[in-house]
Amino acid sequence: MKIFGFEIKRPENETTQQPVSFAEPQNDDGAITVSGNALGGFYNTILDLEGSAKTESELVTKYRAMAMQPEIAQALDDIINEAISVDVNEQVVEISLQETELPDKVKEKIVDEFYNILALLDFSNTAYDMFQKFYVDGRLNYHVIIDPKNIKKGITELRYVDARKLKLIREIDKKEKDPHSGAPTKKIKNEYYLYSESGFGATSASGSTTGFKISKDSIARVTSGLMNENNSLVLSHLHPAIKPLNQLRMLEDATVIYTLTRAPERRIFYIDVGNLPKNKAEQYLRDMMTRHKNKLQYNASTGEISDSRKMMTMTEDFWFPRRGGERSTEVDTLAGGSAQGLSTDDNLQYFQRKLYKALKVPISRLEPETMYAFGRTGEITRDELKFGKFIRRIRNRFSGLFNLILEKQLILKGVLTPEEFDEIVNDIRYDFIQDNYFTELKETEILRERLNTLRDIEEQIGKYYSKKWVVTNVLQMTEEEYKEIQDEIAFENENEPSDDGGDDEEMFQSIFPPDEKEKEEPAKNFLANANTAPAQKRSVKT
Repeated sequence: MKIFGFEIKRPENETTQQPVSFAEPQNDDGAITVSGNALGGFYNTILDLEGSAKTESELVTKYRAMAMQPEIAQALDDIINEAISVDVNEQVVEISLQETELPDKVKEKIVDEFYNILALLDFSNTAYDMFQKFYVDGRLNYHVIIDPKNIKKGITELRYVDARKLKLIREIDKKEKDPHSGAPTKKIKNEYYLYSESGFGATSASGSTTGFKISKDSIARVTSGLMNENNSLVLSHLHPAIKPLNQLRMLEDATVIYTLTRAPERRIFYIDVGNLPKNKAEQYLRDMMTRHKNKLQYNASTGEISDSRKMMTMTEDFWFPRRGGERSTEVDTLAGGSAQGLSTDDNLQYFQRKLYKALKVPISRLEPETMYAFGRTGEITRDELKFGKFIRRIRNRFSGLFNLILEKQLILKGVLTPEEFDEIVNDIRYDFIQDNYFTELKETEILRERLNTLRDIEEQIGKYYSKKWVVTNVLQMTEEEYKEIQDEIAFENENEPSDDGGDDEEMFQSIFPPDEKEKEEPAKNFLANANTAPAQKRSVKT
């Protein structure tokens, strides 16, 4: 059977170059490993979370239901807003090829193709939704569509695929035992995706799920990198919040039920039965209850008198017999429910804080009574710094989607070969717009402390410390950075405007050389020409 989709041709001897081992490769893509000689179907991975999730599809559905909870929705909004920042004058994300050793023309082509990919994804408008799907589901899949008749045209469309409808299958070929160690050897024989229109959570009457194969190169897939204890199932970043959320929901329901059932005040009737025998006392008590519970109603149309009896319930009055003593018949009131555990919100606050910690969002951001103020770095909590690092880790994981799509685009258009891309993939960087004010405060505070230290040690330069030691250990500069700054200082001194004054254009030319000015010109004239000419593609320094 021919597999749907396209495959990137690789060297024929690639399979022989793969290392052979007795252990299966550990991957964080959630692939289902099957034997190479398996015929028909496959075995699904099942994860039982306290009886609430039986399959991976149900687990993804549970994550999406969790995202509707107000506390989690607020935390998600804060996380995604921190990771994805949209600016009308800048791209949401840019590619950096400074660490690669490619010719400038090749770098320009890669940058152009990267912007084409962003246009296919409509990333400027859908970046928030894409990142939310990746964060909530723990996986993000895109179908790479090309024109088979014109492969050189590259990718024509990128279409989102629901995570519940796609499975990655990895076939392992078991070889004979190694003659030296006696251990059985294994290697990857084939990898492909299995797609089911109805999803893998819905099964037929026979218990099997139908689907068709899709080549691996036709799908761009990125996962959260979080795995279960067996390394067989990809988890979402919301997974640690499942138990705190269930506890919080149960406590909220218990509080509401207790408040509704114990809220009304009830009367307590103490009936004096004197020295009546037990049977007589009980009869007298029932007569008193009947007398107070019965309500006579007169029907004017028929002239009948009806007796409307009201039965006693646990939320109504109580009747107790009383014997002897100076106290006679008495009517008292019983206050509503006042249990310490359910009448206060201490327990609710505890589980809310526990839920916020599981989401890795600073509690100060989620509590409405806490004022969000900007200040010095001494006022920044450690949670904010940890949160900034957490956002960077998620961004790096999400950027893997760009690498997968960019690889296919460059190979299809003939810009790079698969081997050449493998050599530079670790040197490609993606710069997202920074919108974390706390990070800027931290960097400013670090620079201020370095300058203060430099000011204190300035008199000792040349006596106890060399200039190179100060630049390396105090200012934390590399040799390349120091040389670049010295060249810029020399250039600015040579092109410094005369004392008789000069216009702004002359100062601009002294700071930016002509070649750099040409690159800045589209940005300067963008707003002025917005109504008369189409926006120019933004160039990037490579």
